[in-house]
Amino acid sequence: MSDLRAAAHALDALRRGWPVRISSPQGSIAVLAVETADDGRLAAFDPAARADILLSSGRAATLKLANQLAAATPGTAVRIERAPWLDLPAAVALADPALDLATPLKGPYRAVSTASPEAAAAALRLARLAGLLPAFFVIDGGAGEVEVSADAIADQDAPVRLVIAARARLPVEVAEHSEIVAFRNADDAAEHVALIIGTPDGTPPLVRLHSECLTGDVLGSLKCDCGPQLHAALHEIADSAWGILLYLRQEGRGIGLVNKLRAYALQDQGYDTVDANVRLGFDIDARDFGVAARMLTLLGQDKVRLLTNNPAKVAGLEASGVTVVERVAHAMEANPHNRAYLDTKRDRTGHQL
Repeated sequence: MSDLRAAAHALDALRRGWPVRISSPQGSIAVLAVETADDGRLAAFDPAARADILLSSGRAATLKLANQLAAATPGTAVRIERAPWLDLPAAVALADPALDLATPLKGPYRAVSTASPEAAAAALRLARLAGLLPAFFVIDGGAGEVEVSADAIADQDAPVRLVIAARARLPVEVAEHSEIVAFRNADDAAEHVALIIGTPDGTPPLVRLHSECLTGDVLGSLKCDCGPQLHAALHEIADSAWGILLYLRQEGRGIGLVNKLRAYALQDQGYDTVDANVRLGFDIDARDFGVAARMLTLLGQDKVRLLTNNPAKVAGLEASGVTVVERVAHAMEANPHNRAYLDTKRDRTGHQL
């Protein structure tokens, strides 16, 4: 089985509650996702009840199981030694922050070193790609339904393999002269879209990178500013010489719809959008703006005017070879439901609001 095929099989296995073996030059580990495990699967995977627990460093620090230095290192994993009382319900309580208030942790828990930190970090990435909580039962050298290398997981959704899949004329409300272009990465089946508004004339297009937001774009959520940003961007591009809206399938700043809703539930408990992501075990922003750069390159554009308040988008495009000749401000009015969210974006993630 090729590496890329193995990565696709590993994602499917993880979602189905099957164990996956991850190999690296440091050694191999077998992991079973806590979220999709049940008593039968856990007993089959770990009949001796000795499997440790693998968490992201951010989640472990939230639970006081790792120091803040570890939490400040995105993508690293913390291994928690198995204790007699650490059964499946206790592991779920470690993994899911929605249970932090309802389930007092028994403890004490002890963090131990792992012989394969590269494989452990790859497991966390695999969980994010699968849309699952980044928490596993882990056994050194154990068996899995499929074996995959840490490198294959790292390359699984690499922007370089994104290609144009289809394109067609698409009149839209703001501009009848528009073209839609679909992009596909065969390795992860994600389909990103570009809407080209107006006629390319050799000048840098006005470009908006818009990450998919089902709740805001479709349902009209007032918790964020995504819907208003999307519609305002379409109008601004239509009013310019020409431009491109890139619609990126990176829901919830890259953690997926289900985990975004979990973050919403944490916000209802009083955590801001940054702390909610960290408590879930994810990076503050897990998006890859190299995807957008690849889309622009395939469209023949290497210089853009970028409609954004997020400096990370500017940096992401520049790092991938697309020059931002101008940043065009794109701020929306706050409402009573998203005012704190916008303040957090300004104060904690550097948005220029």
